[in-house]
Order: sequence, then structure tokens, then C-alpha cells
Amino acid sequence: MAVVELTKDTFSETVSGEGITLIDFWADWCPPCKAFAPVYDKAAEKHADITFGKVDTEAEQELAMAFDIRSIPTLMIVRDGVTLYSNPGALREAALEDLIAQARALDMDEVRKALAEKDSVAAQ
Repeated sequence: MAVVELTKDTFSETVSGEGITLIDFWADWCPPCKAFAPVYDKAAEKHADITFGKVDTEAEQELAMAFDIRSIPTLMIVRDGVTLYSNPGALREAALEDLIAQARALDMDEVRKALAEKDSVAAQ
């Protein structure tokens, strides 16, 4: 699947649906971002059932600020509208594949239950 450019207008619609979405926050001037791009693109080709998006932090500064992106590249993984992972740093292919496998293996009913319990405790 092709990697899609995400903007503030398309971001919510892209990540709020069912399934797994990976988002690469990057900038053209960033050497680690350029090093990570081929790894990310290869994973996108390999995993056609996953949405792979990119956010150009220079063009989409408002979106980068909304997610408190302080270092790039930052990879975010969202599944069924729930953010599972968000960390800066370029990943090697094996590490990215491992994260994808972990995201696939999660029982989202259990994740939602744990989040609800956490929210319940925080509200007390």
C-alpha cells in the first residue's frame, strides 16, 4: 500500500477507523527521517492491510504541536482509534516489524477495558 500524506484535515478520519495505522512524523531536513523512510516504505509495501501515513512536521506544524512532537522521526501506532505507541527515533526494519507484530497481537477488548479502568481510577 502507498504511504499517504496526512494533514490536519485528513488525520482524524484516517486514524479513527478500524484497523492499524502507523504515522511517521518527519521533516525533509532531518537525516534520521531520511534514513528511516526506506524502512517505513518497505513495511508499507509488505503490510497492505495497514494504513501507513506520514506527517510533514514543517508543513503541518499545528498537527505536530497537537501531538507534542519534540523529536523526529516519531512513530505513532493507532489501532481501532486507540494510540498504542508513540516514540521518537528511527527504527531498523526488525524493530519496526516487531512493533507491527505486537500491535496485531493485542486483544483490543482487553486494551479498551484497561483504559476504562485507568480512566475510572483517575476520575476518583
